[in-house]
Amino acid sequence: MILLGVILLILGLITGIGVLWTIGAILLVVGLVLWVAGALGHEIGGRRHYW
Repeated sequence: MILLGVILLILGLITGIGVLWTIGAILLVVGLVLWVAGALGHEIGGRRHYW
């Protein structure tokens, strides 16, 4: 999810499409939050890892 967010951010900046940039930023933030929560040992959706 983090990698997809970064790719969409880059594509949005290169092409000038604001929707791609917005979706990329949201995916990046959500991915980072899930990664940090999983690294701290919190279960997400009943699982230790969100993937």
